[in-house]
Amino acid sequence: MARPRLHDDTLRERLLEVASRAISEGGEGAVTVRTVAAAAGTSASAVYALFGSRSGLVQAVSAEGFRRFAAHLDAVPRTDDPRADLRALGVAYRVSALADPHFYRAMFDRAVAPDAAASPAVRRPTFLVLRSAVARILDGAPDARIDTAAVGLWGLVHGLVSLELAGLLPGDDAERAARYADAAATAGRALLT
Repeated sequence: MARPRLHDDTLRERLLEVASRAISEGGEGAVTVRTVAAAAGTSASAVYALFGSRSGLVQAVSAEGFRRFAAHLDAVPRTDDPRADLRALGVAYRVSALADPHFYRAMFDRAVAPDAAASPAVRRPTFLVLRSAVARILDGAPDARIDTAAVGLWGLVHGLVSLELAGLLPGDDAERAARYADAAATAGRALLT
């Protein structure tokens, strides 16, 4: 007979939320097993049972952030209009960051040290979605040109979202969304020509 599960997916998600907030607010060093467990209303043994270690918890926060981010990108339909698809990916980037700001900050602003075995950011699935969209627009361009444009677009949307999350862009959500779309379209055209 199998042993009963003491800790479920709901507790795992709660621990990831608490840890992502701690990383977002104070960096990776702000995460301790005891403080995360206490804030989540559980024991340190639950953290060890679910993640193995503090390091495992921190790495799981990064993995969960990228999983959520990938889900937003994967939800963008692919159409016959590569430019519209690229714009939709840019919107999905913003929506993902605003939906999960603590994970976004843990992934990028307070970056969790990457696993030594992890592939570089420009070879991860989330970046390759962007690269593929750029390649559709720059059909036939050399790989180096596609990579340069994709990195430039990533930097553009990342910068705009980071400014918004920092509270540095004025206006309500609709105004900030319009400003984001306008800036991305204007600068994006230059990167794609």
